[in-house]
Amino acid sequence: MTFHVAAPEVDALDEVLDALALWQDDDGAFQLHPGDVGWFGRFGPAATAAALRTWRSGPRIVAVALLDGPALARLAFAPDHLADEALADRVARDVADPVRGVLPAGEVFLDAPFDSLLHERLTEDGWAFDEAWSPLRRDLGEPVERPDARIEVVGPERAEVRVTLQRGSFGNSTFTLEAWRAMAAGPAYARARCLIAYDDRDDAVGAITVWSAGAGRPGLIEPMGVHRLHRGHGYGSAVTLAGLGALGDLGSSSARVATPSSNVAAVATYLSAGMRRLPETRDRRRAG
Repeated sequence: MTFHVAAPEVDALDEVLDALALWQDDDGAFQLHPGDVGWFGRFGPAATAAALRTWRSGPRIVAVALLDGPALARLAFAPDHLADEALADRVARDVADPVRGVLPAGEVFLDAPFDSLLHERLTEDGWAFDEAWSPLRRDLGEPVERPDARIEVVGPERAEVRVTLQRGSFGNSTFTLEAWRAMAAGPAYARARCLIAYDDRDDAVGAITVWSAGAGRPGLIEPMGVHRLHRGHGYGSAVTLAGLGALGDLGSSSARVATPSSNVAAVATYLSAGMRRLPETRDRRRAG
């Protein structure tokens, strides 16, 4: 079987998102979600398409990578190709050779579903294990508790507040109003929600963006943050509960998030919102 890797055209973004959505499975490993691509959409459709790589067997997409930074690729596979030897071999060759246009030369990182055969090929090729991540999940078959905060759904008129919260929650954030508008105009955002939590003085204190992959499939939290001036009061749990409720309203079967295991505060916040910690996973690293 022959596989071909390429960057999709902008008009193929819907096709890529649809494929990623179909591959999300409550019983399967965490892997690249359409919400990850949706959050990247803050850079605009052309940049998003340029950051994607698709592997096809004939016309069908069987694997997708998002180049989520200059040296990091995040991967997803069609479930019936997770153990496909020919595809694993091809992807391993493509990520190893800078000429193939997936990852550059030097030190690079790869995030792939842990149950894919690709991990065996990476080990054979000398890739090391790197940063530990904590996946967390909550089943949404039952109603989610009401958050102990006023919650507002973000529309264009409140987007500037959402931007301020993002920048106040993440020290290295470059989020802008233009970025929010680009994200909200993207195809993935049709199944997403941005929410803001307010304290009892009606100050905006935290925000979350959640992404559905369609009814009956796992949804994604990406990202959630509490402004640095308002931490330690339970607002992270409150806004996470609001996001879980929104995903339930969108028909998601469960909610997922993955955070570095070293970020103990984030892990604790998600646990406090009723999410369950799953076994750690690790990125793969190729030395330069």
